[in-house]
Amino acid sequence: MTQTTKSRREVLEGFVRSNPGDAFARYGLALECAKLGDDASATDHFRQLLAAHPEYIAGYFQFGQLLARLGQIPEARQTLSAGIAMAGKTGDTHARDEMQGALDALV
Repeated sequence: MTQTTKSRREVLEGFVRSNPGDAFARYGLALECAKLGDDASATDHFRQLLAAHPEYIAGYFQFGQLLARLGQIPEARQTLSAGIAMAGKTGDTHARDEMQGALDALV
């Protein structure tokens, strides 16, 4: 990678800076931070995403998975439960069922 080539994270950070209300860019940045092991930044971006866009169903599932991986089981349960409720409101039965499976698997 040359010095002028930006990392995926840098590109996504630029998108979010340019348009902080863009749910897709924020979601992508949260996923990228989680992938890179920057759990604190991922958590922050997921929280911002869901606060601004509570209808962004995929955010609940991915954030719930991250929280579970971090051992934050009560918050993972809460996040997945909120996602299940929102998916029910929007009629997204696939996401609802997927999150219910993830919730049921939490110990």
